[in-house]
Amino acid sequence: MYRVLIILSTVVPAVFGGDSTAAEGYTPAERRHWAFQPRGTPAVPSMAGVTNPIDAFLLVRLQKEGLRFAAAANRETMIRRVYFDLAGIPPSPAQIDAFINDKSPKAWENLIDRLLASPHYGERWAQHWLDVVRFAESDGFEYDTHRPDAWRYRDYVIRSIQQDKPFDRFLLEQLAGDEVEPDDSEARIASGLQRLGPLRKNAGNQEVASSRNEVLTEMTNVVGSALLGVTLGCARCHDHKFDPIRQKDYYRMQAYFAAVHEKDIPIASAEEQARWKTQKEAIEKEIAELKKQMRGLRGEDRQRMAQKLKDAEEKAPEPLPAIFSISNDTAKATPVHMLSRGDYRNKGDRVGPRPLGVLLADGAPELPPEAPNARTQLAQWAGSPENPLTARVFVNRVWHYRFGRGIVATPNDFGRMGARPSHPELLDWLANEFVKNGWRVKPLHKMILMSRAYQQSSQSPLEKTARDKDPDNVLLWRFPVRRLDAEQIRDAMLSVAGRLNTRTGGPSIIVPVDQELVNLLYKPSQWAVTKDVSEHDRRSIYLLHKRNLRLPVMEVFDAPDMQISCARRESSTHAPQALELLNGAFPNDMAKSLAARLDKAAPDASRQIDL
Repeated sequence: MYRVLIILSTVVPAVFGGDSTAAEGYTPAERRHWAFQPRGTPAVPSMAGVTNPIDAFLLVRLQKEGLRFAAAANRETMIRRVYFDLAGIPPSPAQIDAFINDKSPKAWENLIDRLLASPHYGERWAQHWLDVVRFAESDGFEYDTHRPDAWRYRDYVIRSIQQDKPFDRFLLEQLAGDEVEPDDSEARIASGLQRLGPLRKNAGNQEVASSRNEVLTEMTNVVGSALLGVTLGCARCHDHKFDPIRQKDYYRMQAYFAAVHEKDIPIASAEEQARWKTQKEAIEKEIAELKKQMRGLRGEDRQRMAQKLKDAEEKAPEPLPAIFSISNDTAKATPVHMLSRGDYRNKGDRVGPRPLGVLLADGAPELPPEAPNARTQLAQWAGSPENPLTARVFVNRVWHYRFGRGIVATPNDFGRMGARPSHPELLDWLANEFVKNGWRVKPLHKMILMSRAYQQSSQSPLEKTARDKDPDNVLLWRFPVRRLDAEQIRDAMLSVAGRLNTRTGGPSIIVPVDQELVNLLYKPSQWAVTKDVSEHDRRSIYLLHKRNLRLPVMEVFDAPDMQISCARRESSTHAPQALELLNGAFPNDMAKSLAARLDKAAPDASRQIDL
């Protein structure tokens, strides 16, 4: 039996301070929802011959329905499955043969360890996190201006995952890296999380009230969806219609970000900065003169002058290298008020920072609006072992990417309108183990991969009975069949064609696309193709993520546009996928390279077919 959750200020003392506010009066029924309860401490079911706790929890449910796991998959299936899962690319024929012929009883475990240590692991699993935090390298909306240094955040995520950085530290750096380690470039890059959302430009002025409100909304909403797994944004205009999240909760969470402003921290030397400033001022002077000359012009004269103006704008020097980050500018902090219907013009009471009230004692105090290091305290609360949401939400994401469906099938919504957990005891046990192991992710991966549930075949002898009882395979009576996602498809084509460039990190790559797509951009010059053609064969995670232009081979296979947090990718099947694979420039280029590779590897036709 779960206990009603009351996290008192004594649990995480640094989080709380300031004067008490009036009690919101959360009812026992509101606090009773499973996700807001403390995690249980379920015992692992005792089952003869079952050594993996995950299998024990799953088999209890299966046996109640008269079902069981499918037989183990064959070794060729297993190595391909785990390569695509952990590395995102297929194994080579030699790697497949080596695993099939490995007689060691630890062959599978050793393969898992090698893949978790591979740099490809960080590249593959970073993409999942980038989906959740809606990482992109352009602003979106009509201008879709590029963010030339945002790639540093992508590389930070890859490094952190590769190093198995504890997840609570990973959160702390992203929510408050600039506060906890202001002189550390890694921490400053991490805090760029708060600038990842779409940004509407209003004649370049981001401090007008409406734009500032949108910026704060983006910062707040992603904390709810990505970190806490609740639809926090639904309380922006009124109390949440389904979950016990008051409108005041929403603005208290927003108040943590009141002093956050974008900041690009220059990396260039003083001499480089001075030279760049001189070039920029010269172009600005030329542009101002052309605008002056345009006044009063009509017809063709104006068109010619407009083209000159456009050419001058294109000559503007590229921004100098910088860290895409934020600053905590208390002098420019935005007073956060309750807003009637979310309208920045209809202000109500001012509020200070405070976590979600349903997870606190009634009357828990707010921080003062000007409290120092407020986001550090938010991160400490979010990453506290006593927080019932954070660990559950993250282990559920790992399960989702592993089996194609989370224990909670709605990874961004653990609220009342979200799905109920299919195996609540397993979810809590996994979350507890995750916290107990220091919030490290690699042991969580290994535990799941070592289970019979993961190693089973996708075909079951009980298919007819199982489909009648559990048509969606929620109980995992067989391994789910899944289509590869867009990055896996593109990277696999590069890999088997012998073209994959495995260089890691660095500025994002722009590859050629149809000119018709480029012409749809506000400024076609934004799509400046990377000159080094070998860079075009880098892994998909290193391609430029532009909100208003996705590569056709990525878009047709459901790559998200990153306008909002992507909790789970769709897996559609439609004619344009076949047409792209048959007619697209990239698939045909890869096909030619594969043919050449086969011709070189084996002159015998039958051997080429085997390869």
